[in-house]
Amino acid sequence: MRVVIADDMMLIRSGLARLLIDAGVEVVGEAADAEQLMRLVALERPDVAVVDIRMPPTQTDEGLVAARHIRQEWPSTAVLLLSQYLDPRYAQRLFADQPGGLGYLLKERVSDVAVLVDALHRVREDECVLDPSIVSRLLQRRRAGDPLSTLSAREHEILGLLAEGRSNHGAAAALGVSERTVEAACASLFRKLGLEPSSDTNRRVLAVLTWLRS
Repeated sequence: MRVVIADDMMLIRSGLARLLIDAGVEVVGEAADAEQLMRLVALERPDVAVVDIRMPPTQTDEGLVAARHIRQEWPSTAVLLLSQYLDPRYAQRLFADQPGGLGYLLKERVSDVAVLVDALHRVREDECVLDPSIVSRLLQRRRAGDPLSTLSAREHEILGLLAEGRSNHGAAAALGVSERTVEAACASLFRKLGLEPSSDTNRRVLAVLTWLRS
């Protein structure tokens, strides 16, 4: 897997690069701002761009804007955003159009390289990955009458785990239930959301998109 890293802090860039290289990931470039990131992606066409949300010149949402541009211009490059800030609004903006191939993790997760590498593999496979803390915050905002109001409590739990990028096996382990139970719940929630099986779409991604938009 080929990766580029964008963060205005040199120590963070270098640290991330070393972690990933030690884990067997090929780091093909580093950028200090969004402009350098765009040039790198255009030149290297990496599998994944790891991008800080807040970068120069304004230190607001340059990384977020860059992520959406990358997905539009180079759809074969996935994007994993990292931030030290827990803000569900960033997640909702990031996934507003299509969450496949996108991820958003808090930087504190990076210390667990297995979590980071797993997230990279998942976004490369066109899945979406949300930090568990963000999922928890969004779940607290559920309102009666939204598109997900017909889901059971267990189905809500499983949809939240899908948003974190968990597989059926991972969701089953987290809930202490069988994988067959998770499969049945997924089938039920897909049906309730009107997501029919199709070779052209990923129902897990569409379900998470519905969840984020509600």
